Amino acid sequence: MALLVLLSDRSPESTLPALAELHADVKVELLSVASIGHVLRLEPEAVLVDAAEHAAQAWTVVQTLRERAPRVPVVLVMERHTVERYPWHEAADELLYPGAPATEVRVRLAMLRRRAGTGDGTVTRLGPLALDTETYRVTASGRPLDLTYKEFELLRFLASNPGRVYTRPALLREVWGYDFYGGTRTVDVHVRRLRAKLGPEHEQLIETVRGVGYRTAAPES
Repeated sequence: MALLVLLSDRSPESTLPALAELHADVKVELLSVASIGHVLRLEPEAVLVDAAEHAAQAWTVVQTLRERAPRVPVVLVMERHTVERYPWHEAADELLYPGAPATEVRVRLAMLRRRAGTGDGTVTRLGPLALDTETYRVTASGRPLDLTYKEFELLRFLASNPGRVYTRPALLREVWGYDFYGGTRTVDVHVRRLRAKLGPEHEQLIETVRGVGYRTAAPES
């Protein structure tokens, strides 16, 4: 599921009603320069900036966002009469009018992904974790993790099925393959290493179900 961040002092329903039809994970942050640090730690697919009501404030935020994260796609939500107030094209990648239908929003987001050279669904998310299945890059709250290939595959498999419990033999089959002859202790060793790399603040994302196996669970908001 795509993660979008909306920088706005209004609700998503008031800013861009079509967002409700996208079935995307939308996080709302205040339209403020102070929000940018937290936004970047979330590693969103795109940042939507509400420029419809406070164009001057939005312009400041967009400029700062572009300076700090030039590769993060930025989409403006604005009224037609604000299009010419600032040189938006110097800092933003796309624009939408508040009344844009869901189909148009989907197309514009897809165009952003194409221009950025990324595909849809390449990032698996679990709470503060982001796993890029194309680059094998993993971050926890923006902090990169140095995982081995099997550690990545084990975490990816569990994160792709949050809440579902898998036995050790099942994980061996799914992650190591049917031709793997190692014992189930291999799973325990990799889980222990993963927890150590996630650190005390995120190790609880991999839960032990006594007598059964393991599962992942995103923390409460």
